[in-house]
Amino acid sequence: MSATVRGATPGNPPLSAVPALGTPPAAGAAPGRTATREVLDRAVFDLLVVGGGILGTSVAWHAAQSGLRVAMVDAGDFAGATSSASSKLVHGGLRYLQTGAVRLVAENHHERRVLAKDVAPHLVNPLTFYLPVYKGGPHGAAKLGAGVFAYSALSAFGDGVGRVISPAKAAADNPGLRTDGLKAVAVYGDHQMNDSRMAVMTVGAAVAAGAVVLNHAEVTGLRFTGDRVTGAELRDRLDGTEFGVNARLVLNATGPWVDHLRRMEHSGAAPSIRLSKGAHLVLRRKAPWRAAMATPIDKYRITFALPWEDQLLLGTTDEAYEGDPGEVRATEADITQILDEAALSVRDEHLSRDLISYAFAGLRVLPGGPGGVESAKRETVVTEGRGGMLSVAGGKWTTYRHIGRTVLRKLAELPGGALTDASDGLVPVGSLVRRTPLPGIANPDAVAHRLLVDREPGVRMDPLTARHLATHYGSLAFDIARLVNEDPALGERIHPDGPEIWAQVVYGRDHEWAGTVEDVVRRRTTLTVRGLDTEEVRERVAALLAARTA
Repeated sequence: MSATVRGATPGNPPLSAVPALGTPPAAGAAPGRTATREVLDRAVFDLLVVGGGILGTSVAWHAAQSGLRVAMVDAGDFAGATSSASSKLVHGGLRYLQTGAVRLVAENHHERRVLAKDVAPHLVNPLTFYLPVYKGGPHGAAKLGAGVFAYSALSAFGDGVGRVISPAKAAADNPGLRTDGLKAVAVYGDHQMNDSRMAVMTVGAAVAAGAVVLNHAEVTGLRFTGDRVTGAELRDRLDGTEFGVNARLVLNATGPWVDHLRRMEHSGAAPSIRLSKGAHLVLRRKAPWRAAMATPIDKYRITFALPWEDQLLLGTTDEAYEGDPGEVRATEADITQILDEAALSVRDEHLSRDLISYAFAGLRVLPGGPGGVESAKRETVVTEGRGGMLSVAGGKWTTYRHIGRTVLRKLAELPGGALTDASDGLVPVGSLVRRTPLPGIANPDAVAHRLLVDREPGVRMDPLTARHLATHYGSLAFDIARLVNEDPALGERIHPDGPEIWAQVVYGRDHEWAGTVEDVVRRRTTLTVRGLDTEEVRERVAALLAARTA
């Protein structure tokens, strides 16, 4: 789980009136936790996915599409740990060119463009990157210029041609750019997203395809039939209820906890992964940023300064981590390192500690092996335990669809027909719809326009809120607008300094499996990353969550 370090924030103005509490779930709402537990407890599933992060949600989505009876559980919230602690990028991986991984970069570019054009254009946004070249830096302008040209060529120049521009041109676009010793700036294109929103939309897609899901459900033990793993014992962390799930195959997709679950299968299981901690800072912006900054630190590492959610996102670190994954956090040393590295290309006035609104850290799951974590391959590893449980580790957001399909293919090819003799058979992976969109797919500009013009008399929606809803929910924003039409109090902003409205809390509660305050303020909204999750906000969010019937 990621942890937070909050920076100082100025006094917040009074909140607007909280909406009426106690409203029952809307028609079509997701089943309550009690009903979901009953389904999980009495059914026999073809596949139980343990872990609702990047890998788990993708596999559950694709497996449900294939016709399998799928259950997915997570000990915390969906994407509650590493998968919501990323750098928020959907990218080809410029630095991989340095190791000669041309094919990998081309594959990443393909997946990036499919996400941006066909699967989630309402969630994945284009972003221009500046790669500054400073005197005495690890790379020269000619090398980086050739690199960004090759990088854009591998994406078929879909984001323009990588090129080198003058320091003056770059500084005009990004006033925060440090120009002392700046020789040139290489320019290329990639994409970014809100990882928490991508995750919850993918869970929604899996459920729409027939999966049964439950967060805050901890595996306390595995079920065995003979010597084979055939399910799991679980405990609901929200109310303590114990229950179980029976499944013909269990997939361990628990990320940093993958070896913990492997030892439940076999106490002598050897470690299979190593962990690298990546920390980030979120700062309030003092000026518009028209491009992201990607500044080389050394041969392997790049530090980012990204415009994101109206803030400035800085990071990341890359260091070996051997502690409890649940205790990972951004330390004071991490904060100092991130600010110092950002200062190589960002002016000091944009890096004041008083501007910090949030800090977080996550863990990269890397295959075991020699060498430092900074140079380790970001590859996905699938292993089978002695009890037949499959464990998958690694992965990244850019290629998460591809990884889900790859894992599903491995499941179908297991010896002994572990899944292929399912009652209705396993649909071949190749027959899946290749570019199934995530829920809410729509043009965000059109959605925002309709939110502003299609409203009930007397019901007002702020343009900033309309734009925020359109780019975080797509056409599902109309469901949130209907809540406001039915109860205008739900259209009030949660905090005056942010775009979110109370209807999002109700929608997250009833349709997006938000069960705790942290689920809402950290992952269903951007309140925490903006430093707006005050004690009063949290208390009112808790009251709304409590109004949801079981």
